[in-house]
Amino acid sequence: MELRNPSPALYNDDLAPVKTRTWGAFSIFNVWTSDVHSLWGYYLAASLFLLCGSFTNFLLAIGLGSLVIFFLMNLIGYAGEKTGVPYPVLARASFGVWGANLAAVVRAVVACFWYGAQTAAASGAMVALLVRNDSLLAFHQDTQLLGHSGLEVICYVVIWALQLLIIQKGMETVRKFQDWAGPAVWIAMLVLAVGLCIKAGGFSFDHGIPMSVLLDKTKDAGVSGEPGSFWALTAVAATWITYFAALYLNFCDFSRYAKNKAAVTKGNLWGLPVNLIAFSLVAGVTTIAAFRVYGEVLLHPEQISAKFDSWVLGLLAALTFAVATLGINVVANFVSAAFDISNVFPRQINFKKGGYIAAAIALALYPFAPWEGNAANFVNAIGATMGPMLGIILVDYYLVARGNINVAALYDEHGEYRYEGGWNVNALIAAGIGSLFSTFLPNFTSLLPVWWNTYGWFFGVGIGGSTYLIMATLRPRAAVAPARA
Repeated sequence: MELRNPSPALYNDDLAPVKTRTWGAFSIFNVWTSDVHSLWGYYLAASLFLLCGSFTNFLLAIGLGSLVIFFLMNLIGYAGEKTGVPYPVLARASFGVWGANLAAVVRAVVACFWYGAQTAAASGAMVALLVRNDSLLAFHQDTQLLGHSGLEVICYVVIWALQLLIIQKGMETVRKFQDWAGPAVWIAMLVLAVGLCIKAGGFSFDHGIPMSVLLDKTKDAGVSGEPGSFWALTAVAATWITYFAALYLNFCDFSRYAKNKAAVTKGNLWGLPVNLIAFSLVAGVTTIAAFRVYGEVLLHPEQISAKFDSWVLGLLAALTFAVATLGINVVANFVSAAFDISNVFPRQINFKKGGYIAAAIALALYPFAPWEGNAANFVNAIGATMGPMLGIILVDYYLVARGNINVAALYDEHGEYRYEGGWNVNALIAAGIGSLFSTFLPNFTSLLPVWWNTYGWFFGVGIGGSTYLIMATLRPRAAVAPARA
C-alpha cells in the first residue's frame, strides 16, 4: 500500500509495507531450513536426544513440540502476510508507536546474543578443520587472546565478516542465499549419518548408550528425573519450542514477502513439523552411530568431522556446516536486529546500518562468550525474555483487534496507536508482570524452583498475554478500522 505523509520518526523505505511479494512456499520453507540446519540446531537436537532415553521418546517429544511451533508460526506469519510490515512496526499496534521500540530493542539484544553464538559455532567448525595441521595446532594451543586461542579469534572474525557480505543487497539476496544454503546442509548431514552408520556396521535405533553416560551428559540440564522420564520428555518438548522464541516474534519479517496466506501455511508445514522431525531424526541417528564408532558421545558435528581420516571430507563437512550456520545467522538474527534497530532511529539508521550495529555488538560480546555452556540452559534463558511480548502481540492482534490493523496508522505518530504519549500502558504493565515471572525471578533469585527456568518462556507467554487481556478489558481502546491493503 502507498502511505500518505508518514511520520519521519516512524518511517524509512525498509520499514515501509512491502510492495512486491515474490516469496512462495519454497522460500518460506527455506527460512526454516536456514534456521534449523545449523551447528547450534544440531547441537541442541543431539543434546535433547540424550534426555529422551530412547528414539521413540525422542520422536514423540520433538514431534509434539514441532506441531506447537508450526501453530504459533502460522499465527504470527498470517499477521505479517496480511499487513506487509516487519515485526517492530507490527508491535506498534500493541505497544504504541514509541513503546514498540522497547519490544524491538529486547528482540535486537537477543538477536545479538544469538548472532555471536552462531558465529562462534561456525568458527568452531573451521578451527576443528585447521588444527589437523601441526603448525596451526601448535598456534591454537600456544597463543591466547581475549580468553580464546588466537586461531579461534581469527576464525571468529573471518566468519563474522563473511556474514556482512550476504546482506549488501537487502532481503532479496537473503532469500537467494537461504534457498541453497539450507538444502546444502541436508546433504552434509546425510553424508555424515550414512558414513558413520557404515562404519558402525549398520543402522540402529537402539542407541546403546549406558544410563551412567546419559546421566553424566545431562546432569547440568536442570531437568528433574532421569533421561526417558515423563518430566525429561516434557522438558525436551518445552526446550525445543523455546528454541524458536525469537522467530515467533519476527517471522513476520519474512512472511510479509509471501505471495499469499497459502504460501505461508505450506512453507511452514514442510519447513517446520516435517523438516524439524526429519532433521532431529538424522541428528539422533548420527549421535548413535558416532557413539558406536568412537565410544563417546559427540554432540557437536565438528567434533565428529574432526575424527574423519580424510582431510577432504573434513573440509567439506566444516565448510558446509559453516555456510549453514551463516544462513541461520542472517535469517534469524541479522535481519531481525537490522529491522529492530532501524525502527528506533528510522531517519538515521536503515536496514544495513542496523545490521552492522548488531554485528558490532556480537563482536564485542565474543570475549565474554555468554553462549558457552549447556545448550538447553542458554536456549531457555534467552527465550524466556521474549515470552511476554509474544503473548501480548498475539492477544492484541487476534482477541482485541480481531485481526484488524490500520496499517497507515502504524506510521502516524499522532494516530490511533499513539495511546498515552506513544506508549500503551496496558502492554507495558503486562510485559513487566510477565517478565517478572519468566525472566527476573527464575534467573536472579532462588524464590522459584529450578525447573521453572525450563518453562520460563511459557510462563511469559501465558502471564503476559492474560494480563494484557485483562488490562484491555478494564482499559479498552478505541475501535480499529479494518486493515487496508
